[in-house]
Order: sequence, then C-alpha cells, then structure tokens
Amino acid sequence: MRVHLVWPAGIADLAAPSGGNVYDRRVSAGLSSLGWDVHEILAGGDWPRPDAAALAELRTALDHLDSGELVLFDGLVACGIPEIVVPAARRLRVVVLVHLRLAAETGLANDVRDELDRRERKVLHSAHAVVATSPWAASELASHHNLSVNLVHSADPGVDSSPLARGTDGASQLLCVASVTPRKGHDLLIDALSTINDLDWRLVCVGALEQAPAHLSQFQNDSRIEFVGPLHGPALEQRYDAADLFVLASRAETYGMVVTEALARGIPVLTTDVDPLPQTVGRAPDGGVPGLLVPATGLATALRNWLTDADLRERLRKAARDRRDMLHGWEHTTNRLAAVLTQATRSSPPSG
Repeated sequence: MRVHLVWPAGIADLAAPSGGNVYDRRVSAGLSSLGWDVHEILAGGDWPRPDAAALAELRTALDHLDSGELVLFDGLVACGIPEIVVPAARRLRVVVLVHLRLAAETGLANDVRDELDRRERKVLHSAHAVVATSPWAASELASHHNLSVNLVHSADPGVDSSPLARGTDGASQLLCVASVTPRKGHDLLIDALSTINDLDWRLVCVGALEQAPAHLSQFQNDSRIEFVGPLHGPALEQRYDAADLFVLASRAETYGMVVTEALARGIPVLTTDVDPLPQTVGRAPDGGVPGLLVPATGLATALRNWLTDADLRERLRKAARDRRDMLHGWEHTTNRLAAVLTQATRSSPPSG
C-alpha cells in the first residue's frame, strides 16, 4: 500500500532534534519495514506560518498526486493551511498527525492563537482521520475542536531498549532533555533549584536554545547549570548514562517522549503533573510510581526530598527499573498508525 508522508523539512536535521521529528522519522521507517510504499514530501518553510513560496511548492506536490491517494500530514505543516489541505482532502485520503495543537504553544498572542485555532479546526474537520500521540491528547483534541470521537485516534510514541544508566553519585546529577522554550518550563525548574542552594546538585539541559526565555541567560555562568544545546547519538547517551534524576517542568505536553526515554534507562523522573504526564510516567507492576509528579509550585520541595531522602531515591529507582520492562517499542506505534491509515483508505469522505 502506498502512502505519501508530508513532513516539515527539518525532520532530516539530526542536529536539531525534537520529539515530533523523532516520531515522524521512526514511523516513516516503520511503515517501510511493514511493506508500505512510502513517499516522503519534505515541506520547506517556517511552519505553521510559511511564506508564499513554500505554500506554492507544497500545493504543486499535492496537485501531482492521483485522486484517492493516501496522504499523512504532520500537523505542524497541515493545520495552519486550510486553503491547501481542505481542497486536497476532497480528492485525496488525508490523515493528519497532531503532535501539539497549534494554539497550545506557550507565549502566543491572543489574536495569533485564535487564528491558528480557527485554521486548525477547518483542517481537522476536512480530514479522513486524525491521529494524536496519546489517548489524553486524542480526547482533548476531539473535545476542543468538536470532532467525532470516531475520527480521532491515538498512537503513543515508542521507545528503544537501552542499557541501565549508571548515574553519578546516585542523587545530585539532574538531566533535562527538551528544547529550551517557555512551554518546557526550564524557568520553573531553575527557579525551584535556586531555592535549595544549601544542597549539592548539578543540572544539565540538553536542547535547542533558539527560543530560550530571556531571563535564563543569567544562569549561563552558573557552574551548577550547563546548557549544552541539542545532542544526539553517543553524546546524548552519555548524558543519560550520567543522570541520577530526569527532570521536566513542562507547562503543557501531549505525551512526553523524553520521560519514557529516561525510564527506558531506569532513571527516576520528576515532572510537573500536567496531563498526560501522569499516564506517561505510569506505574510499575507493584503499583509504585517511578518518579515524582508535582504541580509547578511543588518542584522545590520535590527536589529537596529527592536530594535528602536516600530511602525515597532507592524506592523510585526500583520503580523506574520495574517500569522499564513495561514500555513498548516503536513497532507498536507503527502498527497502530498503519491500522488508522488502512481504515482511512476505506472510509467515506468527511462531511465537514
């Protein structure tokens, strides 16, 4: 079966990783391994608000597809351009993969947020199917945009098996892997750490810095905090291997792939309790939680408890190692997505 995958061109840049890019690359490879005839269309431009040249190039690529062909769009590309996607959905089988609602990005002006939301709603109502990256995100997407629950599906990200992290001293080495943006809450995390200066801790932040909140620059010379930019391959593996605790202070998430990346290495996690992170963190077979889930206001207390309570650290490490064996791989994700795509080839055109 043939499928055209419309991804933002940046997914090919391994030096600028993101959860969405990793997901797109892995399902593209996974569908190929399942025997699908995969054709990638890499859309250049500044998505979700591209220039006229990027729009023209994408429109031309879609116009060359035969009627009835199956197209899977990354939502970052599709959801801001109803003027292209809605007409295309009248003659093509369009499925949209939504990593994050466009209007859910932190820091948008109200008028920009409202316009992106309006555009996204038009696109999703025209699609033959919509895929979100967690059951919570699928439910939230359907509710927010008044979509039929039969239209919206979920395909959780997978995770690769990895060796157990050795850590550093068992307590003080903290790791955050996330682009340094307002949504990921690095400011919340560092503000919390600044209240426990009497304790020994070190924080490594791995992730792109282009959108870093301005006030974080004051910590660039703090010897306890290291911003290393984006890493991948062995360099990233070394940072995970040295971590005693994984930390993520997000203001919003749709899954939290880096959480399962940490758990795959047996690293306990500390995260904010925004949905769907409690489900992503999950529980070990005995019911133990492999980390600490707290509101943003509880980060400082949770960090202090981790650094001062050896029994707590041992309990969380055991739960993390037990949870590690429960995580599913990328083949599960690909199979879920393949089922949605297959169903879309048999569905009637959407009504709206």
